[in-house]
Amino acid sequence: MYIHSSKHVCSECGKCFHCNANLTIHRQIHSGEKPFECSVCGERFAHGGRLTVHSRIHSGEKPYKCSACEKSFRLSSHLTVHRRIHYGEKPFECSVCNKRFAQTGNLRLHSRIHSGEKPCECSVCGKRFTYAGNLTVHSRIHSGEKPYKCSACGKFFRDSKGLTVHSRIHSGEKLFECFVCGKRFSQAGHLTVHSRIHSGEKPYKCQVCHKAFSQSNSLTSHMIVYGNRRPYYCPYCGKLFKTASYLKRHSYVHTGAKPFSCRHCSECFGCQVTLKSHLLKSHNEGTWFTCQICRKKFSYKTTLKEHIRRHEGVKRYVCDECQKCFCTSGELRQHQVVHSDVKKFCCGFCGKDFKRPREVKRHFRRCPDVVGFDDLL
Repeated sequence: MYIHSSKHVCSECGKCFHCNANLTIHRQIHSGEKPFECSVCGERFAHGGRLTVHSRIHSGEKPYKCSACEKSFRLSSHLTVHRRIHYGEKPFECSVCNKRFAQTGNLRLHSRIHSGEKPCECSVCGKRFTYAGNLTVHSRIHSGEKPYKCSACGKFFRDSKGLTVHSRIHSGEKLFECFVCGKRFSQAGHLTVHSRIHSGEKPYKCQVCHKAFSQSNSLTSHMIVYGNRRPYYCPYCGKLFKTASYLKRHSYVHTGAKPFSCRHCSECFGCQVTLKSHLLKSHNEGTWFTCQICRKKFSYKTTLKEHIRRHEGVKRYVCDECQKCFCTSGELRQHQVVHSDVKKFCCGFCGKDFKRPREVKRHFRRCPDVVGFDDLL
């Protein structure tokens, strides 16, 4: 066995070397000396070997070639890691879940899942993340940066994943197929929600009435029933809304905005329902729901169910005050205004409240605070 000579021991850290030359090179770590300078960019290095590797950045030299795919690399270590792709070699194993990795760096990042370590902190809001990449994407919420642009419509996105999913709207690509009915979807999340139609799964439950839903947004909409606040009002007609999204959709009536465009022609629409109807009628895209009694066609299954109830005379929505029955919840709500003193509509200019939207419109003609319609656009 070779025994290190005491003559080749680093006085700073005690590390031993076979020869004095290696010790001399090692001492440069402690002294900070970097005698080797790149002639192109001026960056300096402690070792000549590191300068040699660095110089390949400028020369483009990649002397290490993969025999399987001919791909070249600047460093032999990069080639070693790359070869594992072809051979399926994953020498680094997680001690907790036994998952294997091709690189030690990937194993270190994976281990944070088990340890709960989140070393990457947002300097704005303090939220912490497991990976630096997640923090980078999150920081764009604060900066407003959206570096990924759709080449088809010019819309911008915060991350490449958002752009990839969005691009399927233009390409019509639907990668995710339901194994029960064969229907295809552009997003995995949409397939997950759809699959609950077949399984009957409804994981989102109302804590008030215990009604269950297959989608979280359906539960959110349902919960609005239990609140009386309508803080969002339309400045054009005074109608009140419980959510900003409801108000936004309603505003298209006044502004004339048509944000939903057909991917087959130049037609634009103010709501998604109208767009879906257009796709069915003009481009034969989608599925018609046909009434077996009168053969009338509908673009939505819920609309067909409502229509069938009218044939059958089913009126399951009953007024608590007068016991009058209605086919739809919307008709019942419209009727309940008769019994209620609640004024859900107000003038967006003077703040006066009304029970019905037509009363607001009538009030507009003489409201002293009304400004010109053009001033609101």
